[in-house]
Amino acid sequence: MRRFFILVLLGILVSLPGLAQPKVLKVACIGNSVTYGYGIENREQNAYPAQLQKLLGEKYEVANFGLSGATLLEKGHRPYNQTQQYKEALAYKPDIAIIHLGLNDTDPRNWPNYRDEFAGNYAAIIDTLRAVNPAVQVYICRLTPIFSGHPRFQSGTREWFWQIQSLIPVIARSKQTGLIDLHTPLYRRPDLFPDNLHPTKEGATILASTIYSAITGKYGGLQLAPVFADHMVLQQKMPLPVQGVADTGEEVTVLFGNEKRKATVGADGKWQVLLPPQKAGGPYVMQVSTANKNIRIQDILVGEVWLCSGQSNMAFPLKASVHTGAEMRQAQQASSIRLLKMKPLAETNDVAWDSATLKKVNQLEYFSGTWQRGDSAAAKDFSAVAYYFGKQLQEQLGVPVGLIEVAVGGSGTESWIDRSTLEHHPQLVNMLPNWYTSDFLMPWVRERAAKNMGSAKPGSQSHPYQPAYNYEAGIAPLTSFPIKGVIWYQGESNAHNIELHETLFKTLVSSWRNRWGYELPFYYVQLSSINRPSWPYFRDSQRRMLAEIPNTGMAVSSDLGDASDVHPRQKRQVGERLAAWALAKTYNKRIPYSSPMLKTVTVSGNNAICTFGFGKGLQTSDGQPLRGFEVAGSDLIFRSAKAEIRGGKVIVSSDQVPEPRYVRYAWQPYTTANLVNKAGFPASTFTSYTIQSE
Repeated sequence: MRRFFILVLLGILVSLPGLAQPKVLKVACIGNSVTYGYGIENREQNAYPAQLQKLLGEKYEVANFGLSGATLLEKGHRPYNQTQQYKEALAYKPDIAIIHLGLNDTDPRNWPNYRDEFAGNYAAIIDTLRAVNPAVQVYICRLTPIFSGHPRFQSGTREWFWQIQSLIPVIARSKQTGLIDLHTPLYRRPDLFPDNLHPTKEGATILASTIYSAITGKYGGLQLAPVFADHMVLQQKMPLPVQGVADTGEEVTVLFGNEKRKATVGADGKWQVLLPPQKAGGPYVMQVSTANKNIRIQDILVGEVWLCSGQSNMAFPLKASVHTGAEMRQAQQASSIRLLKMKPLAETNDVAWDSATLKKVNQLEYFSGTWQRGDSAAAKDFSAVAYYFGKQLQEQLGVPVGLIEVAVGGSGTESWIDRSTLEHHPQLVNMLPNWYTSDFLMPWVRERAAKNMGSAKPGSQSHPYQPAYNYEAGIAPLTSFPIKGVIWYQGESNAHNIELHETLFKTLVSSWRNRWGYELPFYYVQLSSINRPSWPYFRDSQRRMLAEIPNTGMAVSSDLGDASDVHPRQKRQVGERLAAWALAKTYNKRIPYSSPMLKTVTVSGNNAICTFGFGKGLQTSDGQPLRGFEVAGSDLIFRSAKAEIRGGKVIVSSDQVPEPRYVRYAWQPYTTANLVNKAGFPASTFTSYTIQSE
């Protein structure tokens, strides 16, 4: 009987007008072929609107009004506002409308002719949706990517695409709509776009998840950027952005020392507070909290932070370099040096990666690591060059030093440059499509990548040798984290095309500086000696770029090479030579820092007279006569030459060259040349002849 009365009472309550069942919210997905699900197998279940329905659940009803080829422009080749899908979307009277239009407007039939009408045409669709349901929540979307392999990419689509992208936030502000970024989550995933335009089922999953978070405001609760962790070092004397993700509308509080800052999480789930510049010191604690969660980071130091990047000679670990037991014991006490090694998921050795590794590589989960105290346990696997660099800085500056290692054996410079920069460079854009067969990349690089990727379908598999990959997986997460500068040891995988590398390296430096927002000091290593015929030219190119790129320095390592091993083990000298550049040029210490660099070559009789910058106290490294000089006349036939130091200059002559014109030094791939300055820095290899000099 009691149960009967309860059921009757519940029936009465449900029937009351004020206690009706919650309304099911109708979501209209309006768009083009990406919304429709073109190319996705079983699109009715796998296109993004269908996947969005599963995420939102029974309180929502999601309908797909996508149409392949649709344009936003009313004068475009297939205007959406004149289609049956649009009529059905209006008749649906949605509570929430997601609009993703504009991709097809990049067609040369559309944007060049009618671009001025884009904003007005977009506003008309928004206004019409609001007319049929004044309470509708409208979200307009930044476009999903069009990748460089698209047939019209360079002929116009690239420029028109970005012009449309720049308009969409303006329209959102003007019409007071929500704005969903569908570009950023997919821009690093070309593997999900087999035709460079339409995402796969996995790409549609990412779209659905992005839109779900925008509608619900759920982003997984409070999270900090991964670089914020116990034992970290924060850069002194710079404003310090602390950032992460949380659910929309939450208030985030950051406590650090005596500083307290708050931020409200935006509609995109992102938050940031800016701490004022701090003086070196520590350890400190940082506490980050919302109403529901608290994150505590301990043992934080403030000091100098450097990014250490490149290929295998930067990754070469301390334990494999020439070192002493005393050095490792010193490391045991190095509590003021902190190390963040972003360890690769799999080395690029001559093996085929398994399917699990290949999947994680595609998902950009290639690097992982967390801050460690710089004791011997952590230091032994850390970059030897970086460790010796940081050790020298810590000793000379007396402040904590944080080193971040992000390096991949065999990687080319192109893999460390961001995609947008490559796409907009008139030469480098051609490196992106079909990179695995492109002779822009060294044959060895392509062969090794092919071995690692094994049976994966070309174009569907990413790799650390792919242009832009290492930037996207390893560098991009760091660009909002203040650093003092960069040390770089790379080039071995670009020595096949010196002219291309000059463009790549200059682009790399400028792009990183643009991403961090200030002119980072950038100190790099000139390649050492080895029996590879192109290396003398490559080293000379590196020498010349030193004068062409501001705020850079070059550590010479040709005296430390190995005739047959691309990984010389003498890393302490390299790290300390890089540190000398940083101490002198970045920290204004009055110390010697540069190798002798050729300044001028003049001719007097049958003598060629060489002067050097940073040539104070020129001498030989071993007390023997000078070795390594050659001289040539106008015929450009270089002959071995006698050389001697007189009055701070080097006088070069050969009986076989009565009228000398050009001089070169240490031009053998593997050299035993012995010119140094008083500080013991070896002279850079050089030639005074260049094609440009004629």
